[in-house]
Amino acid sequence: MKVLIFEDEIPAYEKLLGFIESAIPDAKILGWGRSVAEAKYFLDKHKDVELIFSDIELLDGNSFEVYESIKINCPIIFCTAFDQYLFKAFQTNGIAYILKPYTLENFNEAIEKYKSLFAQNDAEVDQGVMSQLKQMLQQNDQHYKRRFSIKKKDGIKLLSVENIVCIQANGDFSFAFDDKGDKHVINSSLGSIESKLNPNYFFRINRSEILNIDKIQKIEPYFKNRLAIVMQKFETTLYTSSAKTKDFRAWLEK
Repeated sequence: MKVLIFEDEIPAYEKLLGFIESAIPDAKILGWGRSVAEAKYFLDKHKDVELIFSDIELLDGNSFEVYESIKINCPIIFCTAFDQYLFKAFQTNGIAYILKPYTLENFNEAIEKYKSLFAQNDAEVDQGVMSQLKQMLQQNDQHYKRRFSIKKKDGIKLLSVENIVCIQANGDFSFAFDDKGDKHVINSSLGSIESKLNPNYFFRINRSEILNIDKIQKIEPYFKNRLAIVMQKFETTLYTSSAKTKDFRAWLEK
């Protein structure tokens, strides 16, 4: 069986590769892509691929960019951290999925479903299903905050969450620091803000601070099972609490 793998995280790729080699002894890995560009390259080069294992979020974009631009004539098993309920469309249309973190049981279930539904190699991916899933994923992300309204002396400014480096608690309100080095007041408690931020990108490292994973510059060990974190455009080093360090390490590997 000729297989392509599109997965941007190296540990996830290595685990997935081990599962494939164990469950599908005759699998021939034609290529491994970590980006949209690499995925398109391998699909153009290997038009005879029989099965694709694909993450949704790649290094330079969303894998739906690939499948909307290239006709795929083989099944795709998606590998993702999104909640299971989003994939009812795949269940009814015969496309399997694996939820992160990968488990052998979940992998084997997906392979068995693939074998039972795709006895032939000419199964074509339903573009309607692809569009439906993409829309569902976008809708699922809409309840997270995308921007904050910040009151300034000269009027109201909008602060996009993607520009936030970190947020610090200060009583009933909080301070947000952006990637330009500016400080903003948000009239909400840290707990309230935390519930509105996408947990794929923001993590509360201690009782009083939340950081943005995309703004981390360096992480170093610190005493008493804590980590010291240097952020972009932020002079003060942040520290995880001892109680949060384990969960923070796991979050970094998602």
